[in-house]
Amino acid sequence: MIKIIGIGLISLVIIIIIKQYKPEFAVYVSLAASILILMFVFDKLYDVINLLNNLANKTAINARFIALLIKITGIAILTEFAVSICKDCGESAIANKMDIGGKIMIVAVSVPIISSLLETVIKVLP
Repeated sequence: MIKIIGIGLISLVIIIIIKQYKPEFAVYVSLAASILILMFVFDKLYDVINLLNNLANKTAINARFIALLIKITGIAILTEFAVSICKDCGESAIANKMDIGGKIMIVAVSVPIISSLLETVIKVLP
């Protein structure tokens, strides 16, 4: 976490300095910092994914559902990342459309989980 905070603070100082001379380059520094931070986060996310897969293999949880949950989480993280970059660039209209698109994709990927849950409820009901 200290590396992520360090990258963020150093990037912030660089952006403040660059905005005084060449404001158009501040976006590039922000994008580079965001990608670096995302790489650190994905490294830790890989460990979490492996742990979830190991737990799914040891239990009766369907591995397909774990894969879907990982996809949903990935869609949410990537959408939030892209939306943040758009907002940093001042393109809130595009950011809002990307946010809605990400939510729709999450719902679309969730359909197998929802249908399985409904089938289970129907079996339980008399």
